[in-house]
Amino acid sequence: MSKRTLAILAAIGATTIYGLNHTIAKGAMPEYVQPFGFIMFRVIGAALLFWMLSPFGPKEKIDRKDYGRMLLCAFLGMGINMLAFFKGLSLSTPINSSVLVTTTPIIVLILSAIFIKEKIGAKKIFGIAIGLTGAVALIFFGPSLREDAPNIPLGNFLVLMNSVFYGSYLIGAKTLIVKYHPFTFMKWLFTLGIFICLPFGYRDFVQVDFVNLPFEAVWRIGFVILGTTFCTYLFNIFALTQLKASTVSAFVYIQPLIGILFAVAMGKDSLSILKISAACLVLLGVYLASSKSSSPKAKNARPSHKN
Repeated sequence: MSKRTLAILAAIGATTIYGLNHTIAKGAMPEYVQPFGFIMFRVIGAALLFWMLSPFGPKEKIDRKDYGRMLLCAFLGMGINMLAFFKGLSLSTPINSSVLVTTTPIIVLILSAIFIKEKIGAKKIFGIAIGLTGAVALIFFGPSLREDAPNIPLGNFLVLMNSVFYGSYLIGAKTLIVKYHPFTFMKWLFTLGIFICLPFGYRDFVQVDFVNLPFEAVWRIGFVILGTTFCTYLFNIFALTQLKASTVSAFVYIQPLIGILFAVAMGKDSLSILKISAACLVLLGVYLASSKSSSPKAKNARPSHKN
């Protein structure tokens, strides 16, 4: 099997894990662990795994001038965005969250235009408008609650804010990703993430009944730590060594499909005309916003998507 084929399989694997994560992670909240306590499992587990892997990478020290940017990236990418996503997922539904997280490329485009003056053509502006229309429709016009989703509008809003914070992280981390080896970068980001999330998640974390935690909860927590956080990053890194960033980021279109099919198959969510219509609008918007501009002067480089 060629490396390119393996890279494609790795990208599909990462996207599949992201799609499954919405239903699997929600199944552990709040019965076994509260959302912010779940984040503590994630950042502690990922930090340990990346520190264990770091000896296989180069020995690097973080330049003092990069301390501030590293802390900001940890705050945005390993702190506030995770807190927003898991809290939002606990309040909303797996289908809603799997659709809304795909707005990240649109958010990155908007933030790039604001902060680094990236040019946006008419087609991309149209894509932004369509994508955000779908997101707004889910937030304001869907059902307000159900038994396992006590505040769907607020949950949807928090998931959308997760995309805003993660998009900001991608822009802020762009220079650091180029400068430092991935293992160095991630071990420090997740280590900082522990201290950033601790004030929010400590109480929920220590309230977890570790002794009597059932296998149902253990495998879900393990999936988020090992699968969603650790393996997906390694899969995407390998995919990027063989494929263009634009090719890897295109797999974002598969994520909501997998998320929706898995949630429905497991009986954890149901489809409606609104959800289908909103998903179509969001994906069409992402496609138009992410497509290359016909103008040769337009700047096309943007960070790849990650959940």
